[in-house]
Amino acid sequence: MYKQKNDAIQPYGPIPSLRQLQWHETEFYSFIHFSINTFTDKEWGYGDEPAQRFNPSDFDADQIVTTIKAAGMKGLILTCKHHDGFCLWPSAYTEHSVKNSPWKNGSGDVVRLISEACHKHQIKFGVYLSPWDRNHSEYGKPAYVTYFKNQLTELLTQYGDIFCLWLDGANGGDGYYGGKSEVRAVDRLTYYGWTEIFELAHELQKNLVIFSDIGPDVRWIGNEAGWAGNPCWSRYTPKGIDGNPPAPGAVLSKEGIHGHRDGEFWIPAEVDVSIRPGWFYHAFEDSAVRTAENLIEIYYESIGRGCGLNLNIPPDRRGQIHQSDIDALRKFQSILDATFSQNLAANATIKADETCEDDRNHFEVNNLVDGNAHTYWTAGPNVKHPEITLQFPEKTEFNVISLREYLPLGQRVHGWAIDIWLDEKWVKFAEGESIGNRHLWRGTLLNSHKIRLRITDAPVCPVLSEFGVHKEPVVLKAPSIHRDSDDNIVINGNGTIHYTLDGTSPGTDSPVYRSPFEYNLSGCISALVADHGQTSEITCKQIGYPKKKWTLCAASSENPESPARNVLDASENSIWASMPYLQREPQWIEINMQENLKLKGFSYIPRQGENSACGLITHFLCEVSEDHENWTTAAQGEFSNIENNPIEQMVYFDKPESARYIRFTGLKVVEGDLVIVAGLNVFV
Repeated sequence: MYKQKNDAIQPYGPIPSLRQLQWHETEFYSFIHFSINTFTDKEWGYGDEPAQRFNPSDFDADQIVTTIKAAGMKGLILTCKHHDGFCLWPSAYTEHSVKNSPWKNGSGDVVRLISEACHKHQIKFGVYLSPWDRNHSEYGKPAYVTYFKNQLTELLTQYGDIFCLWLDGANGGDGYYGGKSEVRAVDRLTYYGWTEIFELAHELQKNLVIFSDIGPDVRWIGNEAGWAGNPCWSRYTPKGIDGNPPAPGAVLSKEGIHGHRDGEFWIPAEVDVSIRPGWFYHAFEDSAVRTAENLIEIYYESIGRGCGLNLNIPPDRRGQIHQSDIDALRKFQSILDATFSQNLAANATIKADETCEDDRNHFEVNNLVDGNAHTYWTAGPNVKHPEITLQFPEKTEFNVISLREYLPLGQRVHGWAIDIWLDEKWVKFAEGESIGNRHLWRGTLLNSHKIRLRITDAPVCPVLSEFGVHKEPVVLKAPSIHRDSDDNIVINGNGTIHYTLDGTSPGTDSPVYRSPFEYNLSGCISALVADHGQTSEITCKQIGYPKKKWTLCAASSENPESPARNVLDASENSIWASMPYLQREPQWIEINMQENLKLKGFSYIPRQGENSACGLITHFLCEVSEDHENWTTAAQGEFSNIENNPIEQMVYFDKPESARYIRFTGLKVVEGDLVIVAGLNVFV
């Protein structure tokens, strides 16, 4: 445990509570999205899904938990109830739960099995309980808040120690509501009575941290893409809407991505991201699991910026982690192990220009390389700009630097720089602001026998617990795949590229990619890079049917600067934007594909590269026609969670539809009075 050993060094600013320190030590943990949505292929259930749909064929809590542990994660958070209201435990307060499913003849309890497996394998267990409930008849009324507290009490008193209560900001909207298909809005600031809920949770589980948009213990980073701002401070002053106190789902400011250097509270950030495009398991995403290389980037841009990383790993319909996810996690963990298993700085002579002297305690600079986050070094109360030098016995290659502060004394460093001894002089190669729980610098390979850390900006004396030097293993970068402006397939990679077009995994005996080629179909193209006996991970890309013959029939409206014809090109950077209206109206686009196709589905690509919810379509209608006169509805529904996860939205039809024409309508958007479409694809 952390101990404050030096009375001469006083804490600076807000400091973490014991529960927050324990959360910081957890650092890397998993989200487990598993529910009735797993069996309906939805991201957000509507609330009318019958409990009988939940029926995993071979549920294995040990397989889930040991997979998480093998990947280096120290905790697991289970979606005990998502927005659809279906409960993974036999709650006494609703019939919409596992007790009315065919799984284990209604006697099963997913929460108990997962929690017991976590305790057995020494993994911390956490719970997600959606404040929104699209099934409950009383949602939006006072009775539902009582229901929510009753269920929270069940989860926090019947399943052992809980390390985290995870609350999201999705509150109110359309739903089933006990058979009433309607929209119910709530005041997120006042409806739930958050203060009482937070107090109840901490009363029932004193070591539990509460996560929401604004804390109170852990805040959201502001995206689901897997990265934090740089710098990212653990200090934060939440800002509510219209000057009101902040509440989950009701934060106007996007400043959570960076926090505040001089923030009033200690509310560190969590980065939540899924290993797949969606949060629940979908078989059609088996080829779209993140590569280990991408997971490594996420690691450096989350944990490496002082945040916790909550990586979603959704079980499949068996109730187990799919092999595609396991393979990516194994490769990911092998890279982390190879990088961080040894601190090269432990082989160096480490010196500080000053060290605090105290007869009772030991603050030696060697504490920075002892592998113990609970020991630390400080130069003393009046030294704000100390320097630390590492001298190796011989030139040493490295490309990663790891720094940590001793958190019980606060976040004290506001600026740092690192130099390398090159050509008989010091040369700066890295600098930054925040350190906090951890800062990882990652760059190109360097080689020297001396490294120097300088604290360049600190309001009080710095207190550090780690100075690490590491070297990543050489890993071949996986190739990228896309259609170019001529609708040809382009595969980019460094080395010999092998590929397949039939959905199978390529090997070194697969065809060699030499130049862009025609692909007059749609489907999964897979490729890898081979070089000097090594092979990269496999990239799998769902490619839409070629659009070179497509023509625009009509659009409801268009901004001349963003015309509707942009939907027909291969670029995700060009968009069709409808003209704004005083009131939101459905906006549509009609396309002639110039040939009759048997369509299996389509995809909508929202605007990319901008942190804006304007024009993001949440509810859609897709119609098809063979003659442009008689139209059939092929699909209608919602793009759940698109505001936080604006990726390509894949929709597969219930049955193949014969069509020459397709009409796509945006029925509702997140915000604004227009729709924006970066691209449409069809799949045959």
